[in-house]
Amino acid sequence: MTPSYWQQASADLAQLDPVLSALVKRFAGKTLVSRGDPFVTLLRSIIGQQISVKAADSVWARFLAALPAVTPVALLAMEAETLRGCGLSVRKVEYVVDLARHFVSGQIHTNRWSTMSDAEITAELTAVRGIGVWTAEMFLIFNQLRPDVFPLDDLGLQKAVAIHYYAGERPGRRLLAEHGERWRPWRSVATWYLWRSLDPVPVEY
Repeated sequence: MTPSYWQQASADLAQLDPVLSALVKRFAGKTLVSRGDPFVTLLRSIIGQQISVKAADSVWARFLAALPAVTPVALLAMEAETLRGCGLSVRKVEYVVDLARHFVSGQIHTNRWSTMSDAEITAELTAVRGIGVWTAEMFLIFNQLRPDVFPLDDLGLQKAVAIHYYAGERPGRRLLAEHGERWRPWRSVATWYLWRSLDPVPVEY
């Protein structure tokens, strides 16, 4: 799935900002892409925390072998030792179980997300152990395709803004927030293009 707003957002940003104008041309034909259901996306984000991409892929492969149907109910039926055997730490076992419980109990309202604000969804997600604001923001951008998320604590965004706008000097959080105001209501799109300037391979979650 690709965002319906992508062409309009890219055109608006290109007209507004010379740096983004060059990036829009450079990455023409590439867009933000959403894959997978919310539970699987969040589960993979927890599994991948604080380990390399290669290690996360290995753990995920073992996880799929142990749990062919990746659903909250199926995960809750697994023994903790089986989850540990997939390569999850004790803490991550607690996190993925808490995530599954939130889905099963209805504390996460996927059916209402289309009418909820970014802040409301973030509050719902960060109530789960192991999901912080940054993870929630990545989810909003890459899974929900929300157009105006601006992840101030993302190191890639900080680095790209430093390179393109501040002669390599990384802006503080407040300055970064002020800088991003010019890109409303397309800050997710601006962020995506700035990430691409550092890594040309589009990320898909």
